[in-house]
Amino acid sequence: MNLQQLKYLCAVVDHGLNVSDAAEALYTSQPGISKQIRQLEDELGLTVFVRQGKRLASLTPAGAIVVATARRALREIANMKRVADEYRGEDTGTLAVATTHTQARYVLPKVLREFATRYPKVKLVLHQGNPVQVAEQTARGDVDLGIATEALADFPELVTLPCYEWNRVVIVPRRHPLAKAKPLTLEALARYPIVTYDFSFTGRSAINAAFDAKGLTPNVVLTALDADVIKTYVELGMGVGIIARMAYDPARDTAFETLDASHLFAPSTTRLGLRHGVFLRGYVYAFIALFAPRYDRAAVDAALAARGRR
Repeated sequence: MNLQQLKYLCAVVDHGLNVSDAAEALYTSQPGISKQIRQLEDELGLTVFVRQGKRLASLTPAGAIVVATARRALREIANMKRVADEYRGEDTGTLAVATTHTQARYVLPKVLREFATRYPKVKLVLHQGNPVQVAEQTARGDVDLGIATEALADFPELVTLPCYEWNRVVIVPRRHPLAKAKPLTLEALARYPIVTYDFSFTGRSAINAAFDAKGLTPNVVLTALDADVIKTYVELGMGVGIIARMAYDPARDTAFETLDASHLFAPSTTRLGLRHGVFLRGYVYAFIALFAPRYDRAAVDAALAARGRR
């Protein structure tokens, strides 16, 4: 048994039991991965995968336990490397963060600028995706941290830290009739075509729930993955926009009038996700504190410890 076999095993599972996809991701050959997995099964004296011809169909019950054990082993080996890196020099390394467009565009720039000033030798890598993709990347260990509003709390592998609450604004072209609606109501909104976030994104569930509670069906004519696209189509006159308040920039968004919608929709909570059981470098703690000041090192360790006692 060797480290390469464990990596191949987990990669195959992470790629939906598609050996070709796993081989491509690992820059190796499909026959090479298949051979290593067969050798691992022979050494263990058990079958890890149920096979249908040459295709891997599912994990056996024993295989599921083997994969979980392999993941723990790989995580602890990675932890040893992080410990060594930490004690050789805290100010060097890589920090990979997965997040959504709204966070990357409107919340993180100030945080990343301050972090880069404090840790100039740490390479920053930013991955953007929808909340489920952010959670999956964090759970797999592709990134050190995940930041999103939806999905993170649904992954048991993650410890999630609630960071801040936010709500929404409605944006309309200047002199739009809806701007005269005071106070703004869901009934008034429902009379106009709406441009807002994709169903998987940024608190969309709170928008749906508010209309459902009133027995209203909003006329959503276009959905998008980020606020900048929503603004583009609102400016073109395709509808009124519902976006996160943080995504409205008064200095840049001069084409719009904004209407407060915090009384219409339940607030959403942005969370930061960490994999349980991973050794955190000192600069990871520093980044967390910059993003959410209430989480100093002691608070983060307390949250991780609480998760470990469950």
